[in-house]
Amino acid sequence: MKIVLAPDSYKGSLTAKQACDAMEAGIRKVFPDADVIKVPMADGGEGTVQSLVDALNGQLHTETVANPLGEPVQATYGILGDGKTAVIEMAEASGLYLISKEQRDPRITTTYGTGELIKAALDQGCRNFILGIGGSATNDGGVGMAQALGIQFLDRDGNPVPFGGGFLHCIERMDLTRLDPRIKDCRFTVACDVDNPLCGEHGASHVFGPQKGANPEMVLELDSNLLHYATILGEQLGMNIKDLPGSGAAGGLGAGMVAFLGAELRPGIEIVLQITKLEETLAGADLAISGEGQCDFQTLRGKTPFGVAKVARQLNIPVILMAGSIGAGIDALFEHGIVSVFSIVDRPMSLEDAMEQAAPLMSAAVERVIRARFL
Repeated sequence: MKIVLAPDSYKGSLTAKQACDAMEAGIRKVFPDADVIKVPMADGGEGTVQSLVDALNGQLHTETVANPLGEPVQATYGILGDGKTAVIEMAEASGLYLISKEQRDPRITTTYGTGELIKAALDQGCRNFILGIGGSATNDGGVGMAQALGIQFLDRDGNPVPFGGGFLHCIERMDLTRLDPRIKDCRFTVACDVDNPLCGEHGASHVFGPQKGANPEMVLELDSNLLHYATILGEQLGMNIKDLPGSGAAGGLGAGMVAFLGAELRPGIEIVLQITKLEETLAGADLAISGEGQCDFQTLRGKTPFGVAKVARQLNIPVILMAGSIGAGIDALFEHGIVSVFSIVDRPMSLEDAMEQAAPLMSAAVERVIRARFL
């Protein structure tokens, strides 16, 4: 019997690898000799670095870089087993969680630290980059990231423009001659699960600015600044980027990565499925088990279990989801190759207790599922 385990992490309680280990323990109580293959998964968001490092025999590295306010912070990134592929979550350096609610001001926050992480990975010999760009505290169009990699953004007097989305209107020209020369030998793939353009009512500032601390007046200012920035990109690079789907991700970091790094924007789960070669692993399996902290109608929107089910369905392999909790709308999942969804919680308990006991709860729940399906 072959069973493939491909869960996401269960935020705050289990990494994807720990979830795999707990699932395997439950299976082996029923079938000690089963062929159990563990593929820790992610969808490009939080936990992607850890999942891919675990799945592909990589290593974690930590660097001191600038946080969104330019202050030092310890940030972790991964290098996969090939020694050439870096996996970076921009939130490690430029994330909203790194600064307090009172400090949030997208006029001054920067993606400089994200650029420093890229540079650190370049120094380690990496030339293939996978970047998750969710959870940002920034609205600077990726200018900070580009500054860290050597690009200069100059005002009318030839002075460097300060950090932050509030100063993009000061940019009069860009000097790309000092861009790190190693960039030309690199490939950048960005996990981007939003299709927001850079500017306008559906753009970075209007949609995501308020959660980063922008009031209505700031939103208008930031959007106007990004439009000016897009104009400069058009004039100097010949790129019409302001309406590109995904260019508004992470406060316009999507735009900056396309413009300066030649990045490709792709749905996160597609990237992870390709890297882990899940389709090859699933071939010939009797069952796939996936899951995440909460399974509900949002699971269909590019989340890990949906991506796993999509691949498994093409191979006629049934998929069962193990959920920390079950929300509204799971009936829709059954139309996409998912045969059932089970909660790991087996009795009334607090969220805190459930998270603390997640591993034994997972093992016991998977054991019950295996018994019900195969005995």
